[in-house]
Amino acid sequence: MSTVAAKEFSPATLAAMQFASGGCAGFVEVCMMHPLDLIKTRFQIQRGPDDPNRYTSIVDCFRKMYRQEGPLSFYKGILPPILAETPKRATKFFTFERYKNLLAYGNYLSQPVVLTIAGLFAGFTEAIVVNPFEVVKVRLQAERQSFTQQKGTIQTAKEIIAKDGFGLKGLNKGMTATLGRHGIFNMVYFSFYHNIKGIVPEIQDPTMDFFRRFFIGLCAGTLSSIANIPFDVAKSRIQGPQPVPGEIKYRTCFQTMKLIYKEEGYFALYKGLLPKVLRLGPGGAIMLIVYEAAFDWMKTNL
Repeated sequence: MSTVAAKEFSPATLAAMQFASGGCAGFVEVCMMHPLDLIKTRFQIQRGPDDPNRYTSIVDCFRKMYRQEGPLSFYKGILPPILAETPKRATKFFTFERYKNLLAYGNYLSQPVVLTIAGLFAGFTEAIVVNPFEVVKVRLQAERQSFTQQKGTIQTAKEIIAKDGFGLKGLNKGMTATLGRHGIFNMVYFSFYHNIKGIVPEIQDPTMDFFRRFFIGLCAGTLSSIANIPFDVAKSRIQGPQPVPGEIKYRTCFQTMKLIYKEEGYFALYKGLLPKVLRLGPGGAIMLIVYEAAFDWMKTNL
């Protein structure tokens, strides 16, 4: 992954450096791209033409939020992902490297297969870590009052726990959809990036090589977002506000997908795709580049 001259590090030190580099990558990405994640969630939880708070486009959503909720509204729900990004992305990159080494042992599997399976299982592991934060984040992002009137992250989490506990009705609501979202995303993301990066030759000019890696990461993030968005929509519906207060309409991952398809059509499973791609296309590239830069810096300076 790195072109820096290798030093001798123990396996534990390398693992710690990978974990820290993943945390750095996640923190930078979420701070830069959170407003688009919020817009994506707003589109995913609106249900149809009869929704009185319906947004007609990304521009319409930005304009209405700015006017009705204020400029800080674009950072609603940012504390849960900031708190989650260090362990979440650290887990993503750290476990990917561990699964990759495990699957490559003995050379029984080809490199593309190793990268694909390692990405899938890294995504599953990441989902388990991040799901409680996602439940709180979606709850906060769905609220439409101004930022200054909104409940705090800790208060929201306490309310969820007090009412529904830590299980599949509370802080771990939507776990199956989250497993599908992260598993598919990381399977495509890591497999595409590392396989294509190995095919496209490095460029001697550092600036041009940066753009080579950024473009490959951009494509990886975009394709991964397209592949996993039905699970993302289902997750947002399950974790977000139900259409009728007190009545649970969206219960499980595949039941929710089937219901959305039946009531709103096939393309409803791709709601929020544009803001998602606008976020995770460049966001995916940013994560990989920051991860590699941080890892290279640590190997050189520690």
